[in-house]
Amino acid sequence: MPEIAPNGNFRPKLPNGIRIYAIGDIHGCARQLQDVFAAIDLHMSRTAAVRALHVFLGDYIDRGPASRETIDLLIERSHRHESVFLKGNHEAFLFEVLQDASRLGAWKELGGIQTLMSYGLTPSINPAPDEQNELVQALLRGMPDHHRRFFCNLRSSFLCGDFFFAHAGVKPGVPLRRQHERDLLWIRDEFLRSEEDFGKFVVHGHTPVSSPDIRANRINIDTGAYATGVLTLLTIQGERMFAI
Repeated sequence: MPEIAPNGNFRPKLPNGIRIYAIGDIHGCARQLQDVFAAIDLHMSRTAAVRALHVFLGDYIDRGPASRETIDLLIERSHRHESVFLKGNHEAFLFEVLQDASRLGAWKELGGIQTLMSYGLTPSINPAPDEQNELVQALLRGMPDHHRRFFCNLRSSFLCGDFFFAHAGVKPGVPLRRQHERDLLWIRDEFLRSEEDFGKFVVHGHTPVSSPDIRANRINIDTGAYATGVLTLLTIQGERMFAI
């Protein structure tokens, strides 16, 4: 794993005895997720025992071919490893669709058709209102209870040591403890352009980049797995960060 470091003077640090494995946007790429798990297992077998946390940055569904399998893999992994699951904007949009079937057309633009298909449904390209209602009801019936619990228990953010984890980023000028969930899940340009000291080093995804983008105040590890086949793993221990 190549070591990376912020391009400023601040060297964020985790508490002693903790290692974090942070995983970027998965988007239904179950095969790549299994590869990441294999890399984590190999790393853990070759390094000293510590409290290892898996931190997933959200956007588990849509776009890629295997959203349902991805959720199964994540739940299974959490039974054996301490895991933190953050909410992404795609999971938030799923809740909107489940509450209002008319949002299904907009969800399609976000890759929601692939999620429906992964749950065994066969939507038409442009479903009419009646079909939209039928699809949402069928999804509710076909979604296992443990998947519903998984989606309902997602967190908006996670803080550990000098690191703050959120799906999309944070709103500049707003203290971390007062961030609104919509910003944590959806913010883009205002955050990406900011050189502000956010008080913690922000680890995020949401905006695809060709390789991990590390700045003085943040790192973006969304490498567009559904389009590139590259799902990034960031390993953090002490002041050291490694990405593959």
